[in-house]
Amino acid sequence: MLNKGAELLQSLKPVGQMKRHVCSFALYSHDMSRQIETHHFLSRRNQDFFQCAVYDSDDDAWARFIGVEYMISGTLFETLSPEEQKFWHSHAYEIKSGLWIHPWVPEMILKHELLNLAKTYGKFWCTCNIGDRLPLGPPALMVSPQAVNVGLVRQELVAKRSIKYNDLTDDLKASRLEIAEPEWINPQADYWNSTGVASPSPLSRRR
Repeated sequence: MLNKGAELLQSLKPVGQMKRHVCSFALYSHDMSRQIETHHFLSRRNQDFFQCAVYDSDDDAWARFIGVEYMISGTLFETLSPEEQKFWHSHAYEIKSGLWIHPWVPEMILKHELLNLAKTYGKFWCTCNIGDRLPLGPPALMVSPQAVNVGLVRQELVAKRSIKYNDLTDDLKASRLEIAEPEWINPQADYWNSTGVASPSPLSRRR
């Protein structure tokens, strides 16, 4: 009864701004052997800024909310301090490799948007550890799969997702060859990837 009353009387406009579902994979910055499938529900604040509610699944209404990711344009990223930039990851490899998908949306519709998203940076905090019933301990800074040092996402995770969404990652990668790499990816991003050092934040050090 309370929920029905709230639907009639309250405004849920912020939630209603989530217009898109993205599925990808993320690694824990303090233990990159731990990899998870993530489901991001995006709302666009403006041309330079997205905010995403991240869930562990899109299977039903009871999927668990596990974190939040902020996504910003390269232009906005350049305004951040060098220390702040270390918390962010680039999206170019994630998109061009086919690991980033919009489930069930045809690639031909996505081309222009993927071109823009490949130039963005994200900061993703996981607040509820996969496997825990409750959000225990401090949040973990999550990182994006990269081509160098970190390695690729485990193939069993990719294969499982491909079956679910009928999306073949290798085919997506081939179809995205024409998406241009950003002219420059700030080396302060993907800090863990270029240095081999874990996240610069002590908050990310979890079990």
